[in-house]
Amino acid sequence: MEKFGKSQPVKRFEDTRFLTGAGQYVDDIAPEGALHAYFLRSPVAHAEITELDVSDAREADGVAVVLTQEDLLAAGMDATLEGTQVQNRDGSKGAGPERPLLATGRVRYVGEPLAVIVAETMDQARDAAEMIMFDYDDLDAHIDLARGGAQLHGEAPENLAFDWGLGDEAATEAAFQAAAHVVSLEVGDNRVIVNAMEPRGAFAEWGEDGRVHVAINGQGVWGPKAQIARMLAIDPEQVKVTNPDTGGGFGMKAMMYNEAGVIAHAAKEAGKPVRWIADRTESMLSDNAGRDLTSTVEMAFDADLKATAYRVLSVANMGAYNSQFAQAIQTQLFSRVLMGVYDVQTTWLQVDGVYTNSTPVDAYRGAGRPEAIYVLERLMDRAARELGVSGSELRRRNFIPKAAFPYKTTTDETYDVGDFDRVLDRAEAFADLSGFGARKAASEAAGKLRGVGLCYYIESILGDPSESARVEFNEDGTASIFVGTQSNGQGHETVYAQFLSDQTGIPVDLIEVVQGDSDRIKQGGGTGGSRSVTVQNTATLATVSTMITAFTQYLADKMGVNEADVSFDDEQFRAEGSNLHPTMLEAAEMARADGRDDLLVHEERTTLPARSFPNGAHFAEVEIDPETGQVTMDRYNVVDDFGNLINPMLAEGQVHGGVAQGAGQALMEHVVFDEDGQLLTATFMDYAMPRASDMPMIGFTTEAVPSTANIMGMKGCGEAGTVGAMAAVANAVQDALWDRGVRQADMPFTPLRVWEMLREAAPDAA
Repeated sequence: MEKFGKSQPVKRFEDTRFLTGAGQYVDDIAPEGALHAYFLRSPVAHAEITELDVSDAREADGVAVVLTQEDLLAAGMDATLEGTQVQNRDGSKGAGPERPLLATGRVRYVGEPLAVIVAETMDQARDAAEMIMFDYDDLDAHIDLARGGAQLHGEAPENLAFDWGLGDEAATEAAFQAAAHVVSLEVGDNRVIVNAMEPRGAFAEWGEDGRVHVAINGQGVWGPKAQIARMLAIDPEQVKVTNPDTGGGFGMKAMMYNEAGVIAHAAKEAGKPVRWIADRTESMLSDNAGRDLTSTVEMAFDADLKATAYRVLSVANMGAYNSQFAQAIQTQLFSRVLMGVYDVQTTWLQVDGVYTNSTPVDAYRGAGRPEAIYVLERLMDRAARELGVSGSELRRRNFIPKAAFPYKTTTDETYDVGDFDRVLDRAEAFADLSGFGARKAASEAAGKLRGVGLCYYIESILGDPSESARVEFNEDGTASIFVGTQSNGQGHETVYAQFLSDQTGIPVDLIEVVQGDSDRIKQGGGTGGSRSVTVQNTATLATVSTMITAFTQYLADKMGVNEADVSFDDEQFRAEGSNLHPTMLEAAEMARADGRDDLLVHEERTTLPARSFPNGAHFAEVEIDPETGQVTMDRYNVVDDFGNLINPMLAEGQVHGGVAQGAGQALMEHVVFDEDGQLLTATFMDYAMPRASDMPMIGFTTEAVPSTANIMGMKGCGEAGTVGAMAAVANAVQDALWDRGVRQADMPFTPLRVWEMLREAAPDAA
């Protein structure tokens, strides 16, 4: 098929490569003969380092280099990781303790890297690591999600990373005092381990020209390029970063970690390329975790059940250090959708960030927005129960009305469009909500409990609103499009080629998508915040417009007509009275023959004027066996407003994956540390992940309200499934348990926890 119309469910081109084992991941492309790096990691969560003697390891068979933080500093490196610092309520900055690439003085979480051993084989590196003399004096571990306890950093008294607030605290309190009804709820949002299919890895090699090439499996190359240049104290032009195929990122791979900078220096010291890839337990110990916060949420209502004020008080776990985006996740990013789809202008959000002796916490699919929607939609569900109306009815009473758009929220976001009543109408029909009573009766007849849960979410698209696209016409008759985003499995190769083909008529099998190379692409925003397709295709549209203008000027002379008489119909250039009607590729070949190399490369950079706000309604139905506590997710249906779609199949795939991750957290995923900070869920024997058998067939459709924030009317879709799934599943479980007297149901809903909830509530059941 040479031409794709808009919104066609085209199968992913890259899947053949992946499914036949031809994917090129970072550990596949490491140079022949590269040395292997192994990181010695702390076995304890909190201790003063009294000895770190690597001398025996340096003499071990096959070992080329052993490095500690002392060695990195002696080489002149800026051997630290940087992290965002938000502003405290008093105007000061949040804490910014130094985070070394390799631990020095003290270790602060199990898995913190202490030294790197580089050897000819991985076995030799591991054997040498056992020869390192690491001794320490234990310190008490601070694991509780609260201020106080054993202090991790001198810069953070009481382990307080930040004390952040947004809104009008006094006005919010006044609204609560005047309210006819007040509903409150304490909500936990459990820590999860991301567990991308491909563990983190990297390799580094130095060229004879003094430049270093670092290959990573992340979510973009330009941030790492700048960070590695800083760490190595060299000019950024001396650093090349590439990103090959990546087996999942989900926000966890969006930031810099310790290892890439360390192996870049190790490769220089060794004089050979160095490769590193984590094993699964190493990933569980060292990958940034997600979520991990608790919130008290309150809403005030008037006598007509119209919400008048909303207050959120959260405590968020930072782990042992500030990861790159961590302080912003549960503050600024949480606030983007604080009030969701509801028309309330009086709010207060207060967040304490706390350091604990655990792996740092950072972005995970949605990064702050799922957390915000989760607590809000759990509260709306509770409010509906306490106020005696259905969840749908209470939401409808409080939706931002269609006529109010563009709508400025209390946290200074401007929602451009929305028709939440229409989307919810469609979702109720799509989920067959009217048939729930019969399904519940059937479950009860079988001795099971059944519940239905609704979440109406809205998502704020984040990330750099600017992006570039460059199209080059190649001598072999193909075209290449260079993009600044980075696929982590979303299908970018398909959607970008499909879109360019649609706009230019270039056969899609003659289009190469080039990404993830800081030498070939001068700048880009990477992937994250559901930004990719919207910002990248906006830049592609601008590039195509420039391309058409340039070829129109060139072809007018060829056709012997005025420039204004030449048109392009998305397939061919035409002019009345001329029998010349070349395609875009034919026009490029004509230009090449005429020596017009200026017509063979076209590039534009665009900036979106505003964000888009995907939204939608999720309905989950669960069945619970009260004898065992086993929760089965029996039905799941989603109606999303993603605006206009390029490839509905890719959008549906993103929603399916997002729902699985949100439902996985709700039903089974849970990180557990003991009182000494030891991770008890460090393998898949102990950490549950959803399998195909845990998920029903997910019903998906869209009800489009095109965005005005971009010319295509699109809204991002990458994180939306997760944003809606957590509360939909949790509300369904709460609904099933409510008649049995359970009033507080928190994730994860494992069989044991649900069984205990039922047993504890039994004496109080009506």
